[in-house]
Amino acid sequence: MTDAQLRIPSAIDAIAEAWVDTSAELEPTLATYIGRSEHNGRFGDYSPEGADQVAQAVRRTLTDLEQATPVDDVDVVTQTDLRRELQLQLELHEAGAHLSDLNVIDSPTQNIRSVFDLMPTDTVDDWATITERLGALPDAVAGYMQTLRTGIDRGAVPARRQVVEVIGQIARYTADDGFFAAFAAEAAPADGSLPASLARELSDRAGAARVAYDELAAFLSTELAPAATEKDGVGRDLYALHSRRFLGATVDLDETYEWGVEELARMVAEQEHIADRIIPGASVEEAVAFLESDPAMKLHGTEALQRWMQETSDRAVAELGRTHFDIPEPVRRLECLIAPTNEGGIYYTGPTDDFSRPGRMWWSVPEGVTEFDTWRELTTVYHEGVPGHHLQIGQAVHNRAQLNSWRRLLAGTSGHAEGWALYAERLMEQLGYLDAPADRLGMLDGQRMRAARVVLDIGVHLGKPRLDGEGEWDADYALAFMRRNVNMPDEFIRFEVNRYLGWPGQAPSYKVGQRIWEQIRDDVREAEGDAFSMKAFHRRALDLGGVGLDTLRAALTP
Repeated sequence: MTDAQLRIPSAIDAIAEAWVDTSAELEPTLATYIGRSEHNGRFGDYSPEGADQVAQAVRRTLTDLEQATPVDDVDVVTQTDLRRELQLQLELHEAGAHLSDLNVIDSPTQNIRSVFDLMPTDTVDDWATITERLGALPDAVAGYMQTLRTGIDRGAVPARRQVVEVIGQIARYTADDGFFAAFAAEAAPADGSLPASLARELSDRAGAARVAYDELAAFLSTELAPAATEKDGVGRDLYALHSRRFLGATVDLDETYEWGVEELARMVAEQEHIADRIIPGASVEEAVAFLESDPAMKLHGTEALQRWMQETSDRAVAELGRTHFDIPEPVRRLECLIAPTNEGGIYYTGPTDDFSRPGRMWWSVPEGVTEFDTWRELTTVYHEGVPGHHLQIGQAVHNRAQLNSWRRLLAGTSGHAEGWALYAERLMEQLGYLDAPADRLGMLDGQRMRAARVVLDIGVHLGKPRLDGEGEWDADYALAFMRRNVNMPDEFIRFEVNRYLGWPGQAPSYKVGQRIWEQIRDDVREAEGDAFSMKAFHRRALDLGGVGLDTLRAALTP
């Protein structure tokens, strides 16, 4: 065994471990996400009192953390990053961000429902636990409505656009063929059928969950929508907090906006060059139309999509594991799945701590979308899988000898994770996996979209002047801007723009995160000179687990 393998947990590790326990108890859906099952039968308190209770726990943990002394570099990173996260959590609480927490992708409306996607379903006992949690759902939704009502009273409300869209999502959840009805009707443990009494209870509680969500929709329609703001942008002060939340770094928002405009122009120029290679003299739009008409690059139906995702991922894991990365055996398993919802978006969920639930790549296919282009989506598989999110997150989970549970399972930011995933896309290009012009164009299509999001997100939320000089950024201009800069079905584009409008600071974290990752790598290369090893740099970086990008820079830069 090496010294690293024999590392003795420290007092700071104990504080971090205790924070994981506290987080799991106060936020049972988070516990389910990281694979802890002891709280699977319940929800947390979504009321204002519940938010205050979390804030009190944060303050206690910060006090303990400030009084502790690091014993090694691992402790320095843990203390620095946990302090950063907890302090920001308090700032957001004090700013009342939870009082208007409603958007189309990542708010209690979605999270209360989506936790059921991650719960075990193999045994009768598993379904009994699901039934128990379904029974707790109405109280969770009621607490959430209480928080939003408090927001109305205090003038902290979401944009009306988000409210209207979420009402539509709830209608799909509660329809006769929607999530809750189908979930109960299709309950089938692997070890046999449900006992009749449990099946009845499951059906009754799924019905009560539908009623609770319908009540939420009614509240949104009659109380929140009339009070909601017509303005989509959240303003500079709140946006700065969200930007720090998603990056784990403080950036100059105005400089980042200007860089985003320049980066978008670079992506367009690179795309135009590749389009000319596909069809001499063709525009990007003409090259895309040509590729979209090629039946050899089409997938028809979600079954074909799922199969292609899995085969592509398995091949990347096998090949990169032989040549460019040390991939531990448990990390080599990645499940590619079609999500049970139709909201749009592709996302990754990490493995449980013991890898009994593997890492999973999910594709939420919007209603009506039945065809998929392999040239456009190849880079997405690398982004979500290996060497992207799965390698990054799976490696951190596997690194038990060095990292406490918080570092493995909860630490990190979107800028770190998504920035790495975009960094990984470019790495795959450098390794020759995107040599075909069509695949390269697909990668650039995604990179162009991410650059456009930097401009759009900061532009809308900070009220920047439009690029055409005709007033300020608004939702209509944002939608037209995205349509000009991405080649996607309009259902995807509309969902994406609504996502940016309701989730400030998240969308830019991808491209800005990539920028910071590349800056850190280049700084390390310059400092180390001829001794620099790309493979060693990646290993050191991933061995840290998820951290804020300011913490990453401090830990890696000499």
